[in-house]
Amino acid sequence: MSPALSAVRQAAGNTARPISLYYCRRKQPGNPLSKMHLRIHHAMSEIPAARWDSLNRADYPFHSHAFLSALESHGGVEPDNGWAPHHMALYDDAGALLAGAPAYLKGHSWGEFVFDFAWADAYERHGHAYYPKMIGAVPFSPVTGPRVLHADSLDSASATRQLGRIAREIATDNALSSMHWLFPREPQAEHLLAEDYLHRLGLQYHWHNPGYEGFEDFLGALTSKKRKNIRRERRLVRDSGLSLEVRHGDEVSTEDWHRFHAFYEDTFARRGNIPFLTAGFFTRVGRALGWRVVLIIAREHGEMVAAALCFRDHDTLYGRYWGSLGYEDSLHFETCYYQGIEYCIAHGLKRFEPGAQGEHKIPRGFLPVITHSCHWITDGGFRAAIDDFLARERPAVEQRAALLARHSPYRKPAE
Repeated sequence: MSPALSAVRQAAGNTARPISLYYCRRKQPGNPLSKMHLRIHHAMSEIPAARWDSLNRADYPFHSHAFLSALESHGGVEPDNGWAPHHMALYDDAGALLAGAPAYLKGHSWGEFVFDFAWADAYERHGHAYYPKMIGAVPFSPVTGPRVLHADSLDSASATRQLGRIAREIATDNALSSMHWLFPREPQAEHLLAEDYLHRLGLQYHWHNPGYEGFEDFLGALTSKKRKNIRRERRLVRDSGLSLEVRHGDEVSTEDWHRFHAFYEDTFARRGNIPFLTAGFFTRVGRALGWRVVLIIAREHGEMVAAALCFRDHDTLYGRYWGSLGYEDSLHFETCYYQGIEYCIAHGLKRFEPGAQGEHKIPRGFLPVITHSCHWITDGGFRAAIDDFLARERPAVEQRAALLARHSPYRKPAE
């Protein structure tokens, strides 16, 4: 067992105290949430798939019942790995599902991409236990999306504020250090801030499609230098003799999924990270989500030598994992960025989120974008200290985003 995995398994003991059930009733005239109860589910299998997916009207892949349940049955989301499912579901008195939020009791902070290790260290140096904590997030995925799903009978503001309030009370009543909502869309972040959560900003790099008709149309919007560099990188891949193909999840063979998983494991191992996801997870999710899974494959003499895995909904492509037999910069850029941009243009998608970090994405057409997270800290003293830190961090993130935006690869209108 690797040292990293050993540390995770040791930290998993912090999730040994599951929260079983939490009821909350509010008497608010005219509010459909005034007669409801919340149940915490320890597995997605406890919720019928059709009922859960009826809340996911935007086809957001990471909140689909198939994706979340596959994480639990084939991936690394389990209490032994420090990820104890505590999905929040609001029901009315007739048993109808009104709203839901994937949530987890965490025994550590790995796999979240909003780094609070310093907060945990400060807690522990003062004799307090930071773990367990709760998060509302997509495991192992720094992807922006709706963190609270809701039925048509509710509006997003009411559902988000209600679940945000309940989550805050759960943390307080069960002596948890904190509750964290990671990568919510900005409107939901604003609703959570109205419930006294603290606001943190992050930075990613996204590509936006104003309506390009083809890849050359996109290149034409770039400065001459950036345009030439992208053409050079693509030519290097083309001249290498590799062939590129794009497959949706239900078009990928089991053999190719196992091959991709080997790449994924190797990539994580070389970076000192833990590859929690299994070949069974990729195979199941690919078959279940079909068109919402996109695998970009590079082959040499018919053999897969590299691949990039993306997910999509009706308007956004999300880059997630990449791997190859040998790391080549140009091949990485081709499979992870340029093929994704071509896919977005061909399918009319408006945005491409290729993953966390990476200023090298800017000259390839991706611009800095602010991301959000919302945090409830139970201890008043620590909450005030962290609030002060975030008040100083936010303008620094905004200034960095503005500075990086000045290095846009796109031509100015006068050019």
